[in-house]
Amino acid sequence: MYCLISYLLSNQSIIMRYTFSTACSAFLVMLALGCTKDHEISTIPEPVTFQSAVYATGLKAAIGMTLDNKGQIWVSEGGDGKNDGSVSVITADGKVNRVITGFESEVANGAIEGMGHVLYKDGKLYILNGLANKLYIANISSYNVGDKIALSGLESQDIGSFIDGFNLVTPLNSNVYNMTFGPDGNLYILDAGSNAVIKRNQDNGTLSLFAKIPNVSQSQEPVPTSMVHDGHKFLLTTFSGGPFFKGTAKIFEITNGGDVKDYKGDFTTLTSIALTPGKKPLVTEFAEFSFSPPGFMAGSGRVADGGGKTLISGLNMPTDLVRSGDKTYYVLCNGDGTVKKLTY
Repeated sequence: MYCLISYLLSNQSIIMRYTFSTACSAFLVMLALGCTKDHEISTIPEPVTFQSAVYATGLKAAIGMTLDNKGQIWVSEGGDGKNDGSVSVITADGKVNRVITGFESEVANGAIEGMGHVLYKDGKLYILNGLANKLYIANISSYNVGDKIALSGLESQDIGSFIDGFNLVTPLNSNVYNMTFGPDGNLYILDAGSNAVIKRNQDNGTLSLFAKIPNVSQSQEPVPTSMVHDGHKFLLTTFSGGPFFKGTAKIFEITNGGDVKDYKGDFTTLTSIALTPGKKPLVTEFAEFSFSPPGFMAGSGRVADGGGKTLISGLNMPTDLVRSGDKTYYVLCNGDGTVKKLTY
């Protein structure tokens, strides 16, 4: 099984026209991450730019984050790539507390793979792992800071075997990466390997194929990274496959019945999407790609609105974005292991 960028490297033949160094490969794998969320309401003017302050540091190969009902931030981390993936909680003082450890992780192509995103709802934390291709569910309704939760005690479900049964890509490849809840209360899981969305019935855990995402161009696969529902339809971001030319990533819209069509293009390496209080999309771009020397450029990530206007630039490989209130956001940056607080 492959994580997001390993998939890109092994399945995008056009990439093979270029020679990548070990360092470049590390950057490629690390972008298997994801950023997502919001800013704006009809009574609040749209921000021109964000102000940024460091909120937490010391995260290891961080991928996704989510806010719980106490305003605490839960983060998934790949660790050192020695089957030491973890889920941590960040308290209001910015301290990182590792709560669940021992998830599958490994070093491949010079980078750390394994963990997918996390998502909180109704006292439960939903966790994806792309190496195991499983969904884990932790009950954190009675969690207190300092508690540890055993991985062995978590409810889990094999998602990868179900996806492989559809033979959506050749060779077979699945990588459960991100998720969102739909208006029907069911969980929608993005598979970055097979370019598909899987619906999980929350009443009985039954899985079904919800949507297959088309290529962003004739030669580039979509590689879905995040999805939200705006009250009428789903909006889904794509990283896009190599060669990662600027402006080749796009947002798709998906009806409640699973029909897919273009929504907005001209983005670059999208990692997440979120909705403002006024249901306007915000997106994060991981980084721009340089061909000389080849690799993703540190510090070239950004948060943009749905029209492509930059709200903050200079981010180091952002992978997730969440909103807290109307004018506060948190962005997770894999490149420097930080969470930054954004305000306007």
